Amino acid sequence: MFRSATASVLRTVARRAYATEAAATANKLTLNLVMPHQALYTKKEVQQVNLSGANGDIGILANHVPIIEQLKPGVVEVIEKDGKKNKFFVSGGFAVVHPDSSLNINAVEAFPLDSFDKEAIRAGLEEANRKAGSAKDAEAIAEAKVEVEVYTALQAATK
Repeated sequence: MFRSATASVLRTVARRAYATEAAATANKLTLNLVMPHQALYTKKEVQQVNLSGANGDIGILANHVPIIEQLKPGVVEVIEKDGKKNKFFVSGGFAVVHPDSSLNINAVEAFPLDSFDKEAIRAGLEEANRKAGSAKDAEAIAEAKVEVEVYTALQAATK
């Protein structure tokens, strides 16, 4: 039983290893970009989406191989059909590309990149580094590390 289940998983992985194996059922990319309290895009046809995943930066076009990717703090760039680019900073979440060329991005928070003040980011990063250096217990250390990671990514994104 275990061997047949393992063989089945391996065949599925091998079958989906290359983008050329993605189902060519749709020549458009449909985006849903949502947060718990708001939807920024709902069933919107777009040209491309670029995002910062835990395994690296990814560019997604129509007929992309299906994937699930954890988002790290960083930029999600949406290139609309007319070429207009919208950039959002997300603090984390997940992106799921489906076989029908739909992309669902579930983010904890997402803000337009141009809504950030560079000086406030610099000050926030400085404060987060101060907290990280003086944290005593495991919880405070973990919180400080997350703050430093987010501020660092935000500072890099707004340069």
